Formats: sequence, structure tokens, C-alpha cells
Amino acid sequence: MTDSNPAPAIRETLLSLAGQRGTDKSFCPSEAARALGGPHPDGWGPLMQPIRKEAVLLAMEGKIVIFRKGRPVDPMDFKGVYRLGLPRHD
Repeated sequence: MTDSNPAPAIRETLLSLAGQRGTDKSFCPSEAARALGGPHPDGWGPLMQPIRKEAVLLAMEGKIVIFRKGRPVDPMDFKGVYRLGLPRHD
């Protein structure tokens, strides 16, 4: 990925992966990084921080949910390993 502003591609990829999984499954943000940067860590590794930033923005907009240990977390206050998914409307 050589785009100087990767945010639109990251957003599109995150929403696409969430939509593919549906409301019952989540995905690892590294899946989005690999989809955009390729299989080698030199390609996808640098995308992890921009992906996190975009995931937080999407979560603040209510378009995705950030999960930690299977539970939704505050997008402005979470640490460690996380997963992403669609909001559940039970």
C-alpha cells in the first residue's frame, strides 16, 4: 500500500471484513492489515496503528464495535489485544 493517506482504504477494509463476518463473529485487526499490506510483516506491521486509529473512529460512529476478551469496550479507553465486529442489535 503506497497511498499517502491510507485511512479511506483502511475504513473500507474494516467495514468489508465486519460485513463479511456478520453480527455473530469478530475479526482480528491484523486481518485487515494483511489484506492491505500483504502477507509479510514489513508490509502489514506498519498498518496496525493506523488501523487501530480508524477502528476507534468507526466505533465512535457506531459502525463497528471493539471487543476485548469477547466483550465490547470503550473505544477511547482500551489496551492490549482486541477484535472488531459489527454492532449487535438485540
